[in-house]
Amino acid sequence: MDRIPILKLGGTLIVTIQVDMHDRLALALEEDLTAMIVRTGARGVLIEISALEIVDSFIGRMLVSIAAVSRVLDAETVVAGMRPAVAITLVELGLELTGIRTALNVERGMAMVQARLVEEGDGHGSDRDGHEE
Repeated sequence: MDRIPILKLGGTLIVTIQVDMHDRLALALEEDLTAMIVRTGARGVLIEISALEIVDSFIGRMLVSIAAVSRVLDAETVVAGMRPAVAITLVELGLELTGIRTALNVERGMAMVQARLVEEGDGHGSDRDGHEE
C-alpha cells in the first residue's frame, strides 16, 4: 500500500498530499502521523492539500480526526492550500473543520505553526526536553 511521506522541519511535521486520497490511504496517514508526533515530539503539523481536487465526507472527517489526535498529543494542525471547490464541498457536506486552522498557502501555514512555537518558547528547533535537534 502507498504511504504519504511525512517530513520533519524543526518542531513541525509537514505532509504534502500529492495524490487523491482514498480511505485506506487516509487511515494510514493518520496512523503514521500520530506515530511520528509521538516519536519526534513535534508541536506543529502542516498538511498541504493543494493537489486535492475532490474530498468526500470520509476524507473531511479524517482531517478533523487527525487534528483532534494531534491536539491531544500537543501539536497544532494547519491545513494549507485548500482549493475553493474543496472548501465548498466541505461546507455543502456540513463538515466543520473543528480544531483545524487553515492557510491559503504553505508559507502562511508555516508562519502560523511557527507563531505557535514561538509563543510557547519552542521556536528555535529544540525538542520538548529542550535538546537541540
